[in-house]
Amino acid sequence: MTTGQHSALLVMDIQRDVIALAGDGSGYLPRLRTAIDAARTAGIPVIYVVMGLRPDLPDTAPRTRMLAYVEQAGLFTEGAHGSQIHPDVAPLPGESVVTKRRGSAFSGSDMELVLRTHDVDHLILTGIATSGVVLHTACRANDMDLPLTILSDACMDLDPDVHRTLVEKLFPQWAEVTTAEAWAESIAE
Repeated sequence: MTTGQHSALLVMDIQRDVIALAGDGSGYLPRLRTAIDAARTAGIPVIYVVMGLRPDLPDTAPRTRMLAYVEQAGLFTEGAHGSQIHPDVAPLPGESVVTKRRGSAFSGSDMELVLRTHDVDHLILTGIATSGVVLHTACRANDMDLPLTILSDACMDLDPDVHRTLVEKLFPQWAEVTTAEAWAESIAE
């Protein structure tokens, strides 16, 4: 496992409305919590990423299919109850929360600044959706030459087949892919 003092765990789009849409019958939140607790114990920064759109929606464009859906569904409005980080995995005081405006954790956010301040040169990715924030962030991180670890069972997608294809076929070409438990054990050694 590639870990160390220059890694950061990204917990992405784990917002109340997202969890409500995805459901948690699979035990997703406890698996994610395993990774968060392990990172904290190992002194690895936990950085939360949330999608946030301003209430008057200047952040959306009607020609963008996904953002049009988000607007129609009323998702990700800054300050709304449903846009808050799910309380089961909420940040501790002092942990960074980055607000993004598009799919990638880097889009319209100060993520690069936060990573520089923590001297991060390796990302561990978790989040919902695998085909959304995880994929977009992995693409951008690869372009930035940042090594990646993706915790396959701490990522989730509304389409299980898409999730499986990404974590079994695409992501292994770009990143180390492991489980939350295996990663937690590797950093505890």
